[in-house]
Amino acid sequence: MGQPEQRAEGAGPFTTRLTWHLPDGGTAVWESRIARRRGLLCVRPVSAGPARHVRADAVSRTRLRRLNAVAALAFVIGGAFFAAGAAVAQFGSGDATECASIYFVGGVFFTLGGYVSLLQVINAPRHVAGGAGRLVTPGWRWWSYEPTRVDWLSTFVLFSGTLVFAVDLFDSFLQGLSVQQVNRLIWTPDVIGCALFLISGHLAFIEIGPDRFRLRTHDLGQWIVVVDQLGSVLFMVSALAAYTRPATGSLVNADIADWGTLTGALCFSLAGVLQLGEHS
Repeated sequence: MGQPEQRAEGAGPFTTRLTWHLPDGGTAVWESRIARRRGLLCVRPVSAGPARHVRADAVSRTRLRRLNAVAALAFVIGGAFFAAGAAVAQFGSGDATECASIYFVGGVFFTLGGYVSLLQVINAPRHVAGGAGRLVTPGWRWWSYEPTRVDWLSTFVLFSGTLVFAVDLFDSFLQGLSVQQVNRLIWTPDVIGCALFLISGHLAFIEIGPDRFRLRTHDLGQWIVVVDQLGSVLFMVSALAAYTRPATGSLVNADIADWGTLTGALCFSLAGVLQLGEHS
């Protein structure tokens, strides 16, 4: 039987860090993001010696690296297409169908990145409280339902946001819509998708753990979350500026809408590039 957990830390109902005693008197520390992204568990000996990292098995580490690379590249490419669509709208032809086509391709990659991020959580190594302090690899799954886990909830909300964006992007191909229909079929899903991205980012901050409010310049995971959340904020600014006024039939501010999308998309691409380096 494993030793009882010494301390559980987190926020609200979520546990993001566990510390428990090992039979030799040392302690093992599991942190949610580090474990699921890099397959690492920190073990501190009873003596004053340095801590060491226990790695998950080779199969699990290979799985994590591949899923991480696919998700990261999907966000890099998706962000690039969204930035290109905004650039065409702002500096190019401004053709609505051309922009919609570019955005739609970007949305496909965003959806892929969202789902693969969820797969990474579902198939991440799990902690074992007791024994020698180790991580175990579950069997491969394409889906799970674990809303009490902050990492699962964050990536599930992110994936849901990409699906809502898909509705917005598909509806943008429709022709002859009234102002009311544009706001209902295109603008409303856009705002909902942006809100889901912001919620996902907030949950990702929670997953960082008790030190999330302290800037750690060498913490790559924290930088990724910050850049992603900045992108979500810019997407929301863009969405709000893209509301079509019923009285005039014009956007609240087309320039802000385009620039918000452009800069927000570049943030997601940058976060994807940074994520390529976040592996075991």
